[in-house]
Amino acid sequence: MSENNIDKEEFIVFRVGKQEFCIEITMTREIRGWTQSTTLPHSPNFLMGVINLRGTILPIVNLAKRLGLPAEEPTERHVVIVVQVEDKTYGMLVDSVSDILDVEEDNLRSVPELDTKVAEDFFNRVIVLDDRIICEILPEKLMPDMDAIAA
Repeated sequence: MSENNIDKEEFIVFRVGKQEFCIEITMTREIRGWTQSTTLPHSPNFLMGVINLRGTILPIVNLAKRLGLPAEEPTERHVVIVVQVEDKTYGMLVDSVSDILDVEEDNLRSVPELDTKVAEDFFNRVIVLDDRIICEILPEKLMPDMDAIAA
């Protein structure tokens, strides 16, 4: 793995508020515009509800709320990134998708140790590019146990 082109990883970069985040592009199934979701009673506040995506009931996570950031009401400018983690598929509501990046290993860093458990729970690494620092989100950590919600 000494060749530079082999040591690159591809990420999709998106905005939530003024911050940039990313996920590995291999977890992304599609990007779609926001459509109204159906609220599920007794669900966590970050779970907006579900939508019907070509016959599949897709839960939608408001990423701002899930990460404890200020959240605004979704508008037509918001997008849903449909992700698949193992056998679970769900949507992440974000403000916008901004980039697709090929990142060299030299630009990937560990998440710094912080006094908060949130960083350990939700983030894998950070990408450092010039004046940008982009946190890589672990999509598998965002979604609660769906069986518990459905019960």
